[in-house]
Amino acid sequence: MNKSSVDSQMPRRKISCSGKRAIKMDRWVNRVAVVTGASSGIGAEIAKDLTKSGMIVVGLARRVERFDELKSGLPDEQKNNFHGLKCDVMDEEEVAKTFAAIEEKFGGIDVLVNNAGVYDPSMKLFQEGNSSKISETINTNITGFISCTREAFKSMKKRSFPGHIINMNSISGHNVPNLPTDYYFNVYAATKHAITALTETERQEFAKERLGIKVSSISPGICQTDLSPHFSKEALVSYPHLYPRDVSNAVLYVLGTPPHVQIQELTIKPIRVNS
Repeated sequence: MNKSSVDSQMPRRKISCSGKRAIKMDRWVNRVAVVTGASSGIGAEIAKDLTKSGMIVVGLARRVERFDELKSGLPDEQKNNFHGLKCDVMDEEEVAKTFAAIEEKFGGIDVLVNNAGVYDPSMKLFQEGNSSKISETINTNITGFISCTREAFKSMKKRSFPGHIINMNSISGHNVPNLPTDYYFNVYAATKHAITALTETERQEFAKERLGIKVSSISPGICQTDLSPHFSKEALVSYPHLYPRDVSNAVLYVLGTPPHVQIQELTIKPIRVNS
């Protein structure tokens, strides 16, 4: 079965979309995007912006109760185009079942935003009793990343669709900055260095498939989120920092490039401005 015949069978809902964002994102209107870690912070902002841009968005998270708040922030005519599902990316079997259900309901996965991640800045790498937290960080940030990418790629390859996989990296995935007192990178920076290497591995493997699938890494600096109390508004009052909307705008920019343009790495850092 060729690409055009497969795509013609994929259920696509008509979505009204206007403004400059629609011009950049027109090739993705009515396409399916999966965003992991979408219940709050950067993931929630990305999920909302992709929905507003005309995509059918499936958000994955362990805390599904937070999706009601996300959905309530969408325009009424777009609420039905966001779907929240419970999925723990650390569970490979659960990931496979969830992605299979998405494909069955919507016909395929066209964009994957690998955003799920955990980080506890209060934990030292060599402190006693940290084994479970270290395992959770590795299994979420690396193993879960690989499982979700595998399933999304399988859907794209099955339909010969030139999709896009966006990996949420970090500036700590390229070097290990010296953090302020009481902030520790522990194993987190190592997992983000792994994402840098895995992103390049993906890119090389996908290029050999000749499907036109794009792979992009987005590496933000410190960002105000609820990932940890260390990144709350109060904790960051004295530090230059980004906001989830800044990172989401970067995702829209990367997705909005023409089919022949691939943003391989996009690094975003905050600067101090006069207030």
